[in-house]
Amino acid sequence: MYKPHIVILGAGYSGLMTATKLQKLLRRNEADITLVNKHDYHYQTTWLHETAVGSLKPERTMIPIRDIINQDKINFVIDEVTMIDEKNKKVKLLNQELSYDILVVGLGFEAEAITNPNLNENIFPIGNLNNARVLREHLEYNFAKYANEEEKNAARINIVIAGGGFTGIEYAGELADRIPELGSEYDVERTQVRIIIVECESTILPGCKQEFVNYAMNSLESRGVEFIMDAKIVESKQDRVVYEKEGKRVEIPAKTIVWTAGVRGNSLLEKSSIPTVNGKVEVKSDLRVPGYDDVYILGDCALITNPETGRPYPANAETAIASAGIAARNIKAQINKKALLHFRSRKKAIIASLGSSDGVAISLNGRQHFGWRATIMKKLSLNRYLLQLGGIHLLMKRGRFNFFHM
Repeated sequence: MYKPHIVILGAGYSGLMTATKLQKLLRRNEADITLVNKHDYHYQTTWLHETAVGSLKPERTMIPIRDIINQDKINFVIDEVTMIDEKNKKVKLLNQELSYDILVVGLGFEAEAITNPNLNENIFPIGNLNNARVLREHLEYNFAKYANEEEKNAARINIVIAGGGFTGIEYAGELADRIPELGSEYDVERTQVRIIIVECESTILPGCKQEFVNYAMNSLESRGVEFIMDAKIVESKQDRVVYEKEGKRVEIPAKTIVWTAGVRGNSLLEKSSIPTVNGKVEVKSDLRVPGYDDVYILGDCALITNPETGRPYPANAETAIASAGIAARNIKAQINKKALLHFRSRKKAIIASLGSSDGVAISLNGRQHFGWRATIMKKLSLNRYLLQLGGIHLLMKRGRFNFFHM
């Protein structure tokens, strides 16, 4: 009996969730499933800002993929994707080549700055676990060097954050909590350290309610975070960053430039013949690529239009997880020649942590929550994902239950 080969690229939120859904939906004789990932672990990007400042150990965010998947149903391949040949229905990896009948692409994002030669040598993105580790080590190294310098170089303890969206705000909040500990360890006064957010818009957290924005700014400013609005970072060098505001170029001495601004889909898609916009693919409502009914694009690589607003759904973990559920059901329907579902994302809570015991949130009923209540909502959201992914066993093993940590 012929069995279609389903190949899933990437074990991020969308790829791994698609795999776990398919192993429940499909019987062994219905399809062969191969999951390809560069590492043998899955990590939660919503925790990376904590790892990047050193308040959460890297291994705390890592989930071994073999602990999640049913290896009787899924062939797990640890390898790196080098090319997608959608015309011949093949995927080239570093060490082998795979043919597919149905392809799911969930390869994640890349920092927009990598395309700008004036930026890419000296910035620190937080796009993956290794990025977070490097940033943490870089930060601690510069604090140690500063403490031992006879002639102090302020650039070592000036941290510039490019972008005032959710990632930038969450990193700034976690960093503001962490700086006193670093200062104590390396004998650096908190007042000597600068944390500066440079945002190209006139507000942080664009699209959020003003009360939401005001609370976040007040919380961060009370802990020493500075804001430079309506400004664009145009250049980074070894010991300074240059931003442009109202036609003027301004330099800030800084050896740490954290990039949380623009992101784009994976560059492998741009090298294929699939049409892209900044590395993203505008998919149909059933999550397939126009003209390629055997290719599903999910997560940060997908541009999914909300039919009610005409605007793309936000490229966040919630959208990725929701799209994985629809993709898995559509793949089963496609195999069985049934009608496919259309993606409709339900209204989600909006949550931003501002450190270990502060945050802002809007619940499903539109109510706003501030401080420790938002922190609890954030941890409950993370726990809910673990429950969806691996059931009660994974939740008990990896969940965050210390809701009242101050």
